Amino acid sequence: MAEGSREGSLDAPTRHPIDWNNPEFYDEAKLDDELRRVFDICHGCRRCFNLCDSFPRLFDLIDDSESGELDTVSSKDFKPVVDACTLCDMCFMTKCPYVPPHEFNLDFPHLMLRYRAVEKKKGEIGGGMEAQLTETDRNGKLGSSLSGLANWATDRKNGLTRGVMQGVAGVHKDAALPKFAGKTFEKQAAENPPAVNASAPAHGRKAVIYATCYGNYNNPEIGTAALAILAHNGVEAEVVYPECCGMPQMEQGDLARVETKAKNIAKTLKPYIEKGYHVISLVPSCTLMLKFEWPLISPDDEDVKLLSGSTFDISEYIVDISKKEGLAEGLKPLDGDVSVHIACHARAQNMGQKAAELMKLVPDTKLHVVERCSGHGGSWGIKKEFFEVGMKVGKPVFRQALNKGQAKYVASECPLAGLHIAQGMEATGSDNPLPETVPHPVVLFARAYGLSF
Repeated sequence: MAEGSREGSLDAPTRHPIDWNNPEFYDEAKLDDELRRVFDICHGCRRCFNLCDSFPRLFDLIDDSESGELDTVSSKDFKPVVDACTLCDMCFMTKCPYVPPHEFNLDFPHLMLRYRAVEKKKGEIGGGMEAQLTETDRNGKLGSSLSGLANWATDRKNGLTRGVMQGVAGVHKDAALPKFAGKTFEKQAAENPPAVNASAPAHGRKAVIYATCYGNYNNPEIGTAALAILAHNGVEAEVVYPECCGMPQMEQGDLARVETKAKNIAKTLKPYIEKGYHVISLVPSCTLMLKFEWPLISPDDEDVKLLSGSTFDISEYIVDISKKEGLAEGLKPLDGDVSVHIACHARAQNMGQKAAELMKLVPDTKLHVVERCSGHGGSWGIKKEFFEVGMKVGKPVFRQALNKGQAKYVASECPLAGLHIAQGMEATGSDNPLPETVPHPVVLFARAYGLSF
């Protein structure tokens, strides 16, 4: 440990802007120096050994080296450590004592992102079929227009197509994939907008829902439930979806593409914010992008800053209503126990367990909170080289979600994690009936209100 340093910082963690426009960001010698500096500190600490597969890979790499130290590890062997990072941010948010403003200045996820940005610049990642999988808007439009065929082809029980997908696209043949909706959330909201309850305590609030690619193309039920809840509570809401937030491109180190998306979406939403609308995002990964990642990628863009300060996660927003104006009447107990999974990208927003707070507002709810990584990690968990690792990482979550057979419902804030948990619960071979996996806690909340959506 450096002279004068201390074990951890007493100050609140902070993050530096990502200096991706600086040519030195892509200097491979400087990157290697920083990797070795950070990896050596991690090697001496090891608090993150049980968070994800990156850290066991790193520690095994060092322990198996000639000297048992980083000096005899080849830099070419760092790639598996980087590849195992899902950018969940949990090491930064929950474990690492050396994040800024500590003098060691560690930001492990953003260092992994830098490595991928260098790979992207060199053309080593983010091309071919891998790039096609990240085009969620194009794939969503096509999948929704041909939902019957698309859902048949992507069903994990379809041995005819899934083996081909694994060979051609690198998607593990056993990984559960999201279905496509025949009608997008945008279209459903336009065709059947719920009536706003003018007598509700929160009447007068206005919000614009950023649909997200998953909410728009894969599971509109999350959005229609949110709209129904907001209308019942007097909130006038509109649905807007300019394009995907860019998280899939960020995972591939394509920061220029992410910035373009950030600026476009922020410009689209700016007029709403200026008219007093709050911005609500339906999926925690997307909310994290709007709130925190975009301002670090484009720190000088005023529209991005404005959007960052105006954005709420959907669970966070409903809880905010409950605390400030109070909720509209009508909530009734659910007909069984609920396991709620707190997603990593919800935890990374540093807002508390809002999904748990939300479900506690439902009368007489027997709630079991699961706060641990599901092992999915966005597109990472469906890849053939990582799917089985993701299932292994998620085993404690699968068991906790079952709650010894007492859970009737399981809901994750991250719908992709929810699919993964459902598959993992099935794989446990439990003798108890499997609970219903609901795509988001707001769906249960809308059911508790007895709302049609």
